[in-house]
Amino acid sequence: MSAKSKQKTLGFGMKPKPLLLKDVLESFRKIAAISGNKSQAVKVQEIKKILVRATGQESKFIIRGLQGKLRIGLARSSVIVALAHAFVLSVPKGVKPMEKYVEGGEYSDNEKFLMDLKNPLGERLEAAVNIVKKGFSECSNFEGIIDTALAHPLCDLSQHCHLTPGIPVEPMLAKPTKSVQEVLKRLNGQRFTCEYKYDGERVQVHLTEDGKVKCFSRNLLDTSDKFPEVPPFVREACESSGVTSFVLDAEVVAYNAVKDILVPFQVLSTRKREMAEGEEAEVKVIVQAFDLMFLNGESLMAKSLSDRRELMKKNFKAVQNKFRFAVSLDAQEDGDTTAIEEFLDAAIKGQCEGLMVKTLDANSQYEPSKRSLNWLKLKKDYLEGMGDSVDLVPLGAYFGKGKRTGFYGAYLLGCYNEESDEFQSVCKCGTGFSDEALQSLMKGLEDAVSESKPKGYVVSDTLEPDVWFSPSQVWEVKAADLSLSSTHKGALGKAGNPERGIGLRFPRFERLRPDKKCEQATNAEQILDMYYNQDSVKGQGGDDGDDDDDLL
Repeated sequence: MSAKSKQKTLGFGMKPKPLLLKDVLESFRKIAAISGNKSQAVKVQEIKKILVRATGQESKFIIRGLQGKLRIGLARSSVIVALAHAFVLSVPKGVKPMEKYVEGGEYSDNEKFLMDLKNPLGERLEAAVNIVKKGFSECSNFEGIIDTALAHPLCDLSQHCHLTPGIPVEPMLAKPTKSVQEVLKRLNGQRFTCEYKYDGERVQVHLTEDGKVKCFSRNLLDTSDKFPEVPPFVREACESSGVTSFVLDAEVVAYNAVKDILVPFQVLSTRKREMAEGEEAEVKVIVQAFDLMFLNGESLMAKSLSDRRELMKKNFKAVQNKFRFAVSLDAQEDGDTTAIEEFLDAAIKGQCEGLMVKTLDANSQYEPSKRSLNWLKLKKDYLEGMGDSVDLVPLGAYFGKGKRTGFYGAYLLGCYNEESDEFQSVCKCGTGFSDEALQSLMKGLEDAVSESKPKGYVVSDTLEPDVWFSPSQVWEVKAADLSLSSTHKGALGKAGNPERGIGLRFPRFERLRPDKKCEQATNAEQILDMYYNQDSVKGQGGDDGDDDDDLL
């Protein structure tokens, strides 16, 4: 924007044609569709065309829009709430008013509650928000949600906005647990399954009705070019069953076929983002399937996990060195921890991170984007510290001294607050870095360096770093525990003290997470949950100490 304000053109006094919103949207769609040889240069030319016509602050928001980082304080959750309220309070013209549901009709509890006009308006609005959230989680497209709500009552949204092969759906997530005993306590006598938690990259494989197979990452990006071998692997696994369409949830894991062993994620992360046609990847992969959400034109999300898994194993077959099912152990919770502990040891020896524990029958539906208590993750380091790593965003860095001179010696890291669309500092991390990591991380953040503190950063003045970064990366970090802090701002004001946030004690860098967007980093609510789930907080009603000396 600064460069644009100083730019001089040979316009001979003529002003460029003003930019209209539809022009920008049309250009953005055109840029998104450009692919193939020299596509980068063609995209740059298209961007130049709209920047030439930009005036005032327009150029700033054009670039931010292209980056997907508008940073205007408007989070996705705010848009969902606004839309839900709008369609209830101002019913679109031509849409039939909602009538009370008919007993026995195929409506969810939220839809039934919304249709009953006798219910309090505030609670009906909350039900409407849940309906729109569910619709968006299965059809991650605001345009589709709005078009449907302009033509049909909101209570019928799920009939029109549902899981469709070819359109990625937000994945279901798991709650971290600290011990086998905690897992058994949450399962409370239910039938469950333990699955290996693979150290790979989550992938959603779609077969559309026209026969195309696509792969999507956990942040809904098309990774078909990154893993070109995955579609033929999955096709081969289901070719004998006559499947016409499906959505499969799986993990792509680096694999050594000669030794028949899985390889850590660090190796998988070295693969190129795109493979040229006919190019063979140096890092081989195998598909480890664990769930089926859609099959032959029918959504399976409402079915139990045991039913979904049965259909998956009936319609897909294991293919040597290409396609396998997640290794699992079914059991009934009876207070005995022996089976889980032995299976956890086996998972660790098999180069896995730990276990995923899931209910098989009760409350075992697939719930997109929800971090459910019916899916629990138990990592190999569950007895240490917090029991789970956190994913944080580097907000800034401090220049190194001694042997770290010439590099960044420590980083200021933050969690994401979904409510306010802000990043809140939670720790200053200076351990866990190898010499190679210090060099590569510094180089990887070169383009993210910001001249000033970015908007939307909640950081104490006493922590101001030597260099600020705009949000660009997600790092996995381990820590000893969490404590209240007068310096750090994680979940600020939500832990019983309006002036204190939550900070991580003794943080340690684990690895870079290229598969995650900054907005998918650990959020403030999760930091708060982790804080309250600590034995020290449970037993003593909170941590009154302020151990800022340990937050390094």
